[in-house]
Amino acid sequence: MLKLLNIPISPFGTKVKMALLEKGIPFEAREPDLEAAQSGRDPELTGSASPRLEIPLLIDGDVTVFDSTVILEYIEDRWPEPALLPAAPAERARVRMLEDVCDTTFEAVVWGIYEVTAMGRVSGPVKDEILTHGASQVAGLNAWLERALGDRAWFNGERFGWGDLAVYPPVNNADQLGHSPRPGGRLESWLAAMRERPSARQLATELTEWFATPLNRPTDTTGTWKRLYKAHRLEWMIDAGGIDVVVAGLRDDNIRFSPAIA
Repeated sequence: MLKLLNIPISPFGTKVKMALLEKGIPFEAREPDLEAAQSGRDPELTGSASPRLEIPLLIDGDVTVFDSTVILEYIEDRWPEPALLPAAPAERARVRMLEDVCDTTFEAVVWGIYEVTAMGRVSGPVKDEILTHGASQVAGLNAWLERALGDRAWFNGERFGWGDLAVYPPVNNADQLGHSPRPGGRLESWLAAMRERPSARQLATELTEWFATPLNRPTDTTGTWKRLYKAHRLEWMIDAGGIDVVVAGLRDDNIRFSPAIA
């Protein structure tokens, strides 16, 4: 059976899992041991399967696919019906550009806010400065997305699709962190409609259960789970005034960068 290596907190895994659920594709989900993966002890999440040791990772028999966007492309090619991408080339490009902004710029902002609050990386005036910076950026991104939605029913067009599962993770996560879409706006209505989809409701339940499990979860800066400072996240943290956060993480050995590929 198709296998997905993922953890419920991953926004990239969220869009992949939502795609599989929306297409009705049977799959088995497994949560990898990220500590074991970092030290080369996870049998499936390895440098040969995922060179950056990132999730999600899709395993389809002898085929392994990493990177959430490439995984979505594989799913769409392998199981073309029901189609998630729009039919017209211009529309397909439009939703892919939405995905690019949400996977890079928006994800980094939401991740940074979580890093400062839930992970306790910094306190005092610096924390306030970073969070103010993040709040302003979320407001700007939400306004940009509301303009992009326009008078469409869905970001994908007339029906749910790729554009919606790409936009949903950062908008939903930002809202959960207290940075909501404009009250009464179309983005707020779209988010409410998204949360009513069976796939989104299942993912929300799984995330709640995941946080309730008393295991080694990323809730502070101690322990062996090193947080991944990938390029856009690192850029955001430095731009927001948190360069000392990065320096402290390197000193305390509780952050990591992508491993060298050899």
